Amino acid sequence: MAIDHRLAARRAAFEALAAMPVETGTKGISPQVGSLALGDIGRRGWNLLAGDLTMPVAVLRQSALRRNSAAMRHFLTNHAMAIAPHGKTTMAPQLYTLQHDDGAWGITVSTVQHLAVCRRFAFDRVIIANELVGRAEIDAVFAALTESPELELYVLIDSVEGVERLAAGGRRSGALHRINCLVEVGAMGGRTGCRTLDQAKAVARAAAEAGLPLRGVEGFEGILAGTAAVDAFLDFLCDTAEAIDAEGLFVPGRPVLLTAGGSAYYDRVADRLARGRGIAGATIVARSGCYLTHDSGVYADAVAALHARDPSIAADAFTPALLVFTHVQSRPEPEKAILAMGRRDAGTDSGLPVPLLVYRPGRDAMPRPVDPGHRLTGLNDQHAHLACPPDSDIAVGDIVAFGVSHPCTTFDKWQVLFVVDDDWNVVDAIRTFF
Repeated sequence: MAIDHRLAARRAAFEALAAMPVETGTKGISPQVGSLALGDIGRRGWNLLAGDLTMPVAVLRQSALRRNSAAMRHFLTNHAMAIAPHGKTTMAPQLYTLQHDDGAWGITVSTVQHLAVCRRFAFDRVIIANELVGRAEIDAVFAALTESPELELYVLIDSVEGVERLAAGGRRSGALHRINCLVEVGAMGGRTGCRTLDQAKAVARAAAEAGLPLRGVEGFEGILAGTAAVDAFLDFLCDTAEAIDAEGLFVPGRPVLLTAGGSAYYDRVADRLARGRGIAGATIVARSGCYLTHDSGVYADAVAALHARDPSIAADAFTPALLVFTHVQSRPEPEKAILAMGRRDAGTDSGLPVPLLVYRPGRDAMPRPVDPGHRLTGLNDQHAHLACPPDSDIAVGDIVAFGVSHPCTTFDKWQVLFVVDDDWNVVDAIRTFF
């Protein structure tokens, strides 16, 4: 009955999302269209190449999304591990559904606002991969647990002070027993997390003494450079879990979670955390998020490195699903074009967007690869500077598709992204909740 209730709640939430008005002024939609419901966009018969969308416009290739999701499912199945993908990558519950349907164990978020989005759409197993230390944030998670009996929530602890603050919130709410705690380990010079085994054991003991349910150990290896450093860190995570287990501090009779994983080293997570299966009931949970859309920059390089380490992971296992299309609006110099796309439209934190495809209305049947030698040299708020080889035939009115690096910081620039099929027909629209 509880499962039926949650499925009905999720269905109702997505029906409400489909009916949500997309307001005039939303990027990608001509103001002449007026207000329409999100769920109607895929039924309008729009085509990207036919000029039915205003540019710049962010699109998701449906076939690439499905392929990437299936590729990760195949990897996880072969390595007997689970995934709680980073929902903060897309903040798009419609995409969480694809991940859920492909077997995601849960969703990972970073803030209580992210948690609220998950609850709104009835995703009930959530890891908040962050320390909660403020009273307002702590009270918010315990209120969520009190209001939602189905919610299975995991939070991180890495200090005795943090344990005390979390436990105080649990006592205020009367829901201390409902929270699930993961001791976080970290690397010297990195972000949060216990740096030594003694620190981690002290935090685990403090949690047990305070009555906080201790359910596992967590870490994030993505900021480390090189396989040796990553392996050493993951070994430290396993050492920590084994030491805490030896003291009998984990909740008896419940699975112990060992969780790590950005989108660059999940192969190492599978390999090194396998040792932790010696802990009775251990579950290994990766948290990669960017695999779903992949990219044309840092994660493209990461997959090439994955393939080099493990040839069973195909070099083309993942393909970019996220593209930003825009017009060439000026050719002011022989070796320069200006395009209508800027920092408001595409992330630049991990490199400039990469020109991939060009389409000329009236000449091309479909987009074709951009000739080598074209590259972005900079972005303003609304303009892109494209360096062109001397023989470039890029012309005003051409449509250019750009791949991005690190999709997180492009998603957060779009309220609505348009899902397209392989003929560039708009078949759906994705709403983000940043």
